[in-house]
Amino acid sequence: MEIIDSHCHLDMEPFNEDRDAVIARSIEAGVTRMVTIATGPDSARRDLEIVEKHPEVFMALGMHPHDAKDATAEVLDDLERLAAHPKVVAWGEIGLDYHYDFSPRDVQWRVFAEQIRRARALDLPIVIHSREADEDTVAVLRENADGPVRGVVHCYGGSLATAEALVELGLHISFTGTITFKAQMEVHEVVRRIGMGRILVETDSPYLAPKPHRGKRNEPAFTVHVVDKLAELLELPREQVIEQATANTLALFSKMAV
Repeated sequence: MEIIDSHCHLDMEPFNEDRDAVIARSIEAGVTRMVTIATGPDSARRDLEIVEKHPEVFMALGMHPHDAKDATAEVLDDLERLAAHPKVVAWGEIGLDYHYDFSPRDVQWRVFAEQIRRARALDLPIVIHSREADEDTVAVLRENADGPVRGVVHCYGGSLATAEALVELGLHISFTGTITFKAQMEVHEVVRRIGMGRILVETDSPYLAPKPHRGKRNEPAFTVHVVDKLAELLELPREQVIEQATANTLALFSKMAV
């Protein structure tokens, strides 16, 4: 059965020495497709080289909230041109990050809303980053929704109430290797309450390596540990978790299914 890592960063420097081997290990582990996520125009161009070389890899592109201060109209126009590539399956990651505040919050909000509008015009789902900004993330989405919101909130670490609000808006929720950590009890409850119907799996590699690789570089092959933890939390057969997560990913990132 096929596992899809719905969110990784294959263009990043930690993969420079062995990127091809990382992708090969992923496929060998059963993670046979990956979505590499670009965080700006330079990242997008690196990712385009990767997806053109590797048929198993697709991509999303957008302006990360850390760099919202640099998201001029010209930069977003550049990303929009790059989004015409047939292997671009989503716009993101976009959103709000109030942990680091590398860009002013009002600028993050404005750029998030603008990118939601651009993604809708391109008929692309969105990949959302939200850190310590749950209420404002939901508010921006509600303010800019035009019917159900097609997208996923990646690396979910928020409350059950926020997760329920996001699902009500039409969004999917994606989990990383952090769900293998003991301290993630609230997130474990989110998994149990929302069930597999809206769940995607990801690594966010090279970050957030799951047990038993915690503290090391993460890579797409480790998506299997996220699957195993979801099966444990939901008391479902592993095969059922894989089948549903893959179906969810292909339904959301529909260009992958063509």
